[in-house]
Amino acid sequence: MSALAERGFQRIIDGYDHTLAWVLDHQPLILIVALATLVMTCVQYVQIPKGFFPLQDTGAIQGITTAAQDVSFAEMAKRQQALADAILKDRDVSSISSFIGVDGVNAALNSGRMLITLKPRDDRDETAIEIIRRLQKETADVTGIRIAMQPVQDLTIDSTVGKAQYLFFLENPNSSEFATWVPRLVDRMRSSPEFENVSNDLELKGRQLKISIDRQTAARFGITPATIDNALYDAFGQRIASTYFTQTNQYRVILNPDMSSLASVRSALNGIYLPSATATAGQVPLSAVVSVSEGNAPLTLEHLGQFPSVSISFDLAPGASLGDAVDDIKKAEADIGLPESFTTAYQGALSAFQKSLSNELYLILAAVVAVYIVLGVLYESFAHPITIISTLPSAGVGALLALHLAGAGLDVIGIIGIVLLIGIVKKNAIMMIDFALEAQRVEGKSPRESIHQACLLRFRPILMTTMSALFAALPLMFGQGTGSELRRPLGICIVGGLLVSQLLTLYTTPVVYLAIDRIGARIAGLRPREEPGVAPAE
Repeated sequence: MSALAERGFQRIIDGYDHTLAWVLDHQPLILIVALATLVMTCVQYVQIPKGFFPLQDTGAIQGITTAAQDVSFAEMAKRQQALADAILKDRDVSSISSFIGVDGVNAALNSGRMLITLKPRDDRDETAIEIIRRLQKETADVTGIRIAMQPVQDLTIDSTVGKAQYLFFLENPNSSEFATWVPRLVDRMRSSPEFENVSNDLELKGRQLKISIDRQTAARFGITPATIDNALYDAFGQRIASTYFTQTNQYRVILNPDMSSLASVRSALNGIYLPSATATAGQVPLSAVVSVSEGNAPLTLEHLGQFPSVSISFDLAPGASLGDAVDDIKKAEADIGLPESFTTAYQGALSAFQKSLSNELYLILAAVVAVYIVLGVLYESFAHPITIISTLPSAGVGALLALHLAGAGLDVIGIIGIVLLIGIVKKNAIMMIDFALEAQRVEGKSPRESIHQACLLRFRPILMTTMSALFAALPLMFGQGTGSELRRPLGICIVGGLLVSQLLTLYTTPVVYLAIDRIGARIAGLRPREEPGVAPAE
């Protein structure tokens, strides 16, 4: 069996020897191919959609619920429970946790949070995104409340949880302008094919009860503003009346009015009496010293830094990239004529994406420069490291082409894959050049003879190491486990880069080596030795 495998491998080497001889006889054509590879890499890098992190299916969905701005706590609890019951009927939902009110993110009583746990990935046929779209249809019939959902991610840098995956803030010192311009920007984004589930947290229709104190009347009764404030807090706040102690615990006794017996807040105010400091007044009705007016007011007032702000959140439409979405946000602001008093502040993933997008090219260039410096020290030459670096565009074009064919964009994980390829691919050229230089210096062979022999002798280890790395990346590329979406771009880049680079570098590396040798000889003022089948440079 081993003898059969050896004969088969020898036939592969003989075929490679035959094609390599033809390549060395047509070096200008191969140099054009190598240059075209570099150009294709640059073109694909510019054209490929850019992203940040791939969206994972971790088996959990987080949702933010919103009801009418004037909803009461009791009514909000009923609607949230009805929404939870509708979600639990879905065939792929395992369990759900739900709460409403203030949670450090949502500060209004008309909002809540849900954490939806899905069945294991092997027990369902659809992804988290597909389940979210189905749940949105199933919960559309629940009246008086809506929910915005997004998959929980293993890796995230967002400090604020929005109603969608990405969010940014609009800042303006004049908070009254939000009511005019935020709806316009949201409507413009909703009309764009790049976005889905566009929403904002601008809520200006909360009900407000404004109590104005008649200070002259209150002074005649000896009633201070602090007395009125304490009476209102006793009635509607959470005044601790007492503490009940047991052997193992303690319980707070909280004053609360019987809200079921109150027809309205105004009627509740009419039942409040204030203690008077004068001897003859006794208890004074609250309505005697205050006037009450109702109106609208913001439910929450967000600030980013020192200025008022409003957050706008969105999801990417199918097939859209984060880079195109950011460009479309800028275009939308220009289309509606957003005043200069507004400042757009990208936060979390959007902010990190913009920084990574501006730095990722420098990261790749820095890796190439580091490789060149190390190889220059190793070979004590400025020229031969260029031969090794010439193999990198073939890996780049393979990785970017594989991402394009897989329908994926270039994100942070893809950049990591390309950086890994730099270390994997250059070993092909290193193994060839090491032997070729040794044959030239020790055995006195011509550059063509040396590199030809080096390619044949190093073909087996080159192929073995490449196939080892290739097969190791296949589980990353085809894995279907929980959160595999985060690892898949890494496998795609490695597999695509190795397949293309393995084919190209076996032929381009010896040609580039000979070209660099001729250029070095010409710079040194020496006439390069004639090589069989190649005319000497004039």
